[in-house]
Amino acid sequence: MPGKIYIFDTTLRDGEQAPRIHLNPKEKLQIAEQLARLKVDVIEAGFPISSEGDFQSVAEIARKVKGPVIAGLARAVEADIRRAWEAVQYAERPRIHTFIATSDIHLKHQLRKERGEVLEIARRAVSLARSFTEDVEFSAMDATRSDVDFLCQVFEAAIEGGATVINVPDTVGYAMPHEFAELIDQIRKRVRGIDKVILSVHCHNDLGLAVSNSLAAVQHGAQQVEVAVNGLGERAGNAALEELVMIIDTRGIYLDVQTNINISEIARTSHLVSLLTGYPVQPNKAVVGRNAFAHESGIHQDGVLKERTTYEIMDPQKLGFVKSEIVLGKHSGRHAFSERLIQLGYKLSEEELARAFSRFKSLADRKGEIKDEDLEAIVANEIKITTELFKLNYYQTLSGSMVKPTATVGLEINGRMVQKAAYGDGPVDASFRAVDEITGIRARLESYSIDAVTAGKDALGEVTVVVEVEDLTTMGRGVSTDIIEASILAYLNALNRAVEKKPELGKLSQQE
Repeated sequence: MPGKIYIFDTTLRDGEQAPRIHLNPKEKLQIAEQLARLKVDVIEAGFPISSEGDFQSVAEIARKVKGPVIAGLARAVEADIRRAWEAVQYAERPRIHTFIATSDIHLKHQLRKERGEVLEIARRAVSLARSFTEDVEFSAMDATRSDVDFLCQVFEAAIEGGATVINVPDTVGYAMPHEFAELIDQIRKRVRGIDKVILSVHCHNDLGLAVSNSLAAVQHGAQQVEVAVNGLGERAGNAALEELVMIIDTRGIYLDVQTNINISEIARTSHLVSLLTGYPVQPNKAVVGRNAFAHESGIHQDGVLKERTTYEIMDPQKLGFVKSEIVLGKHSGRHAFSERLIQLGYKLSEEELARAFSRFKSLADRKGEIKDEDLEAIVANEIKITTELFKLNYYQTLSGSMVKPTATVGLEINGRMVQKAAYGDGPVDASFRAVDEITGIRARLESYSIDAVTAGKDALGEVTVVVEVEDLTTMGRGVSTDIIEASILAYLNALNRAVEKKPELGKLSQQE
């Protein structure tokens, strides 16, 4: 019988550490609930001591998400471990994941500690974590550049301290597959008690080898693989969940392993994570890119039309790439709208549903037929911050080759209407300047991108911005058939997120 491979998802922890990703608690909960539907074995919900927001997000996920193990990350430090437990204690199946670096380069330049000190720190940290929960994971950061003898000693100390999962990270994506396989062999042969725990791997993609290294480890006895949806993560990212899972699903007989993943949820999960993080999936991305099942060559088209398996080794419908047969339009009722959102995997509060339905009706008046992609864009725009200080009431722009671009924007702030006009280098810039005048916040625009949600002249445009306010960086999204409106909504979304994190920023707009 094929061996079981545990899928440990770190989208909400390592994935969120990718540059310019700023998920709020509602968005994190939406992703966690979708990961549960995907049936991952472990959700690493965050790093509780890193911020109050992260702590609250992990605690909320622990309370509400059922099925997977909910893990919280902690350095091998008492305060971290206690804070992690405070957050994950509400879970049906809580785990504390603690770590410390073991490579000489990290010991010398980052930790500034001797090997003996690190050995004792690891043992104490695991013992403390085990006093709170029976499920404790220990990671040796930068394991692939560590001295193997010392690495084995640290792992033995962690097992003696009560670790139930031992993780081998290729933290900087340095290893080659044959080297990583050999390291796994050495650990399995030399570490006392390794057969009594789950052996895990965590591979980064700096050299494009994260999935290859993970598979090499699986073939040599690793039982858990740490991945992220769409390969998100620090620098070049982590091993991509969808790629690893589909390799196992497609070549499982050869690998003699299997997962519990519900692969019919892969497409939906990938799309949700892309929408909420603002990280688009590249068209030629394996498994989930829009070109993954597209065929332009005449020979390929002919073959697929005659027999799909001539050029498709995976069934797109099996992954959830299925078009809806339900057509929604301006005559559709709230019940049909709500049911379709449930089918798409979205769970909204009554308030969010009411706002989303109102936007849906407004869009349907302009577009006619509403596609699933339009619905998802609307919903993603409603999974926002708890309090929306700045609300767009109206805007008007004047632009052309013979006039100076001007924008007049009216915002509602705590029930009070405020309007300002400004010039700019184009209508979007002018609109942003008018918003700055109203809010009193001077934000620096770091990035601005536009994507068409669907095809056609009436397509929804999705604008994603990243702004810097003082020492805070936030992301904002906006969708509309009017790209100026989408831009203003995205900018306001980013400013509202900034105010949520720094309430004192909101006081600037309320000074008479």
